[in-house]
Amino acid sequence: MLRIACIVEGHGECEAVPVLVRRIAQTLDPALSISVHPVLRVPGSRLAKEGEIERTIELAARKNGGQGGILLLLDCDDGCPAQDAPELLQRARAARADLPISVVLAKREYEAWFLAAAESLRGKRGLPLDLVGPAKPEDIRGAKEWLANRMPRGQAYSESSDQPALTSAFDMNAARSAASFDKCYREIVRLLNLLRQ
Repeated sequence: MLRIACIVEGHGECEAVPVLVRRIAQTLDPALSISVHPVLRVPGSRLAKEGEIERTIELAARKNGGQGGILLLLDCDDGCPAQDAPELLQRARAARADLPISVVLAKREYEAWFLAAAESLRGKRGLPLDLVGPAKPEDIRGAKEWLANRMPRGQAYSESSDQPALTSAFDMNAARSAASFDKCYREIVRLLNLLRQ
């Protein structure tokens, strides 16, 4: 049993990220047994404060019995994942250098990855059968709103129910055209391979 503790910032990610980790694990080796526990939800603004990432990493490690790996997955909003992630990773690893840790920042927001694979979500959760994603999905500020505007009249996008459902359905290969999802995919594979050793 491979154990991964996850740290996220949104309610939807609490349910969606374990689905994502399991899906990627299945592509790596269908026989892998994965425990994605605990999932800690901490606002990104709080994690930016001095000592908070370190405290949260330590809490995740303790809840995971001091074993397994830790995945920190946050929205980057208006920041740059390539610039912001290394500092967060350095702080996280300083807190628990004995555990494999990955830090992934979704450019803008997690839902941008759905936009990158929009065609694979046609007809899912009420999305139109002719859904076409934007040319540059990670440049969209407000991917949740983009999805909400394509839902049936009177049906809002619900982060807590739609995000896990769409995570279970989107084409991960298509989504890898989004640089931050490609990084996420590679980081989860790296973490799983480290845990398998």
